Amino acid sequence: MSNGLFIGLMSGTSVDGIDCALVEIKDTRVKLLQTLQLDIPPAVREQVASLSHSGPEEIEQLGVLDRKLGSLFAQASLDLLESAGKTAGEITAIGSHGQTIRHRPPSGGHSHQQSFTLQIGDPNTIAEMTGITTVADFRRRDMAAGGEGAPLAPAFHEGAFAQEHSNRAIINIGGIANVSLLKGNRLVAGFDTGPGNTLLDHWIRQQRQLPYDQDGQWAASGEVEGPLLEKLMAHPYLALTGPRSTGKEAFNLPWLYDLLSALPDIPPQNVQATLAEFSAKTIADAIVQTHVEVDEIYVCGGGAHNGQLMKCLCAALPGTTVGKTDELGIDSDWVEAATFAWLSWRTISNLPGNAPAVTGANAERVLGAIYPGNV
Repeated sequence: MSNGLFIGLMSGTSVDGIDCALVEIKDTRVKLLQTLQLDIPPAVREQVASLSHSGPEEIEQLGVLDRKLGSLFAQASLDLLESAGKTAGEITAIGSHGQTIRHRPPSGGHSHQQSFTLQIGDPNTIAEMTGITTVADFRRRDMAAGGEGAPLAPAFHEGAFAQEHSNRAIINIGGIANVSLLKGNRLVAGFDTGPGNTLLDHWIRQQRQLPYDQDGQWAASGEVEGPLLEKLMAHPYLALTGPRSTGKEAFNLPWLYDLLSALPDIPPQNVQATLAEFSAKTIADAIVQTHVEVDEIYVCGGGAHNGQLMKCLCAALPGTTVGKTDELGIDSDWVEAATFAWLSWRTISNLPGNAPAVTGANAERVLGAIYPGNV
């Protein structure tokens, strides 16, 4: 089993930046050493958004953007090495999630042959520019084995946060929210709950030209609109049980505008307040519906900084301790990036990286493809 230093790269549905984490893995223990975020240029962000929907010259655009994102991921890694005072030769591998362009899982109504997931950010370019062995394309092997290809974080959550005699839920609130339920040292369930920040971020960007709702202040200034919340909660994804995953293909602004068009005019701050309540309620309901006993909840991801969202979550789960993963030793902002460093360690060590109980895959599988470095 390989010990050493690993880099994890993550770019989520918000496409605002590349999270880059340097971690040390020794005897399965994960220690976060250094972090860095590289902003994604607005023009690249727009190109990602354009490719997320069908359009003309998709293959041409994808090919160019794949290389461009690979260069950005490589640059993030090089910047991290410089800030950490490390050389490429000291790093065992880079684990790159890439940028999701499409996610069509079986739970979305797609047959096994029609389901697919696609992340870009050319790992050949990363390996060539950094000289470091790069592991990428983690999701497709799980999907080939009959799984959703997501979420992959629960397997890491089990390794990093499970503790005997503790019943914990680890909630990652990124663009899409996912939850891992840990009973003692064992992962018993994990799934995407629905939207985390994606609708909140897109709505405030469209209405106020701001990248996100700082501390949830705009949402806190509004009131929850019951009829809108009822329509949001009627989304068919929320009725699914068992292994399931979703993305911005299901929860997006066109869908929201379609719902709003059937309602009287709603003040924009009330829409934001309702979206915060919606995200919190879908997370809480998903946990409650599993009937798994949960005593402690630890949140990571950008949503951990949204005070109004956290307030709504606490109200939806009364009697449960709610904190951040910082209390468990890993900064809540960097859990996802650390996940892909850990997954690269699993791949290099020829160990499975998926959790079939979570993704629905036929069995455990070693995930990802390895692109050798040149150092």
